[in-house]
Amino acid sequence: MDPTVPLQLSVDRSSPVPLYFQLAQQLEAAIEHGELTPGSLLGNEIELAGRLGLSRPTVRQAIQSLVDKGLLVRRRGVGTQVVHSQVKRGLELSSLYDDLEAAGQRPATRVLLNTFAPASAEVAAALGLPEGMEVHQVERLRLAHGEPMAYLCNYLPTGLLDLDSDQLEATGLYRLMRAAGITLHSARQSIGARIADRIEGERLGEPEGAPLLTMQRTTFDDTGRAVEFGTHTYRASRYSFEFQLLVRS
Repeated sequence: MDPTVPLQLSVDRSSPVPLYFQLAQQLEAAIEHGELTPGSLLGNEIELAGRLGLSRPTVRQAIQSLVDKGLLVRRRGVGTQVVHSQVKRGLELSSLYDDLEAAGQRPATRVLLNTFAPASAEVAAALGLPEGMEVHQVERLRLAHGEPMAYLCNYLPTGLLDLDSDQLEATGLYRLMRAAGITLHSARQSIGARIADRIEGERLGEPEGAPLLTMQRTTFDDTGRAVEFGTHTYRASRYSFEFQLLVRS
């Protein structure tokens, strides 16, 4: 392991959990908790296998599982390197910008579209407006550590607030809404998945056919008025949603 990143790694041979999975979990936890930061190098497989008393195939399998998740990358002439942690987002009313910032992911935004357009049937139904009525449409590409993370398309009723592209690139939409005096109270949200087409793949830096997470959300203020409808697409290799489930007695 890189001497600048001393990690305490161990495996429990009495556990039914496969050894490669135990190692992968510990390395992933080190990445998530910031012990292994983006750019950190892992020692070679022989050194790591010898230190833990594991076979090289076991270590290779653990590392490959994190390569497949997008947390590590093998670079010729450099070695195995930490790319970044996967963002895990709890299901609560928060913005992607805030979640990325809280995770230390250095969020950035490219505004692709900031205009007014007639509401489609879907948008009109979500916002409770007549179909064809003009709405504010914003399309953005959200990045973390300089890499695309999500494509965000948001629709808001006109006259709700001014949305300047420079402001949208500097912070999150929900922060701007709150700063304008809008109280975000609740939201209705649905989550899905699909494979990327060519255009989506190019936009998000994924190959055509890669898995994508999707989310649609309608946000309401404290009066029950719909103030925003969003349809978002996320890279499944970089992003996940977390659920906390309670057992009903």
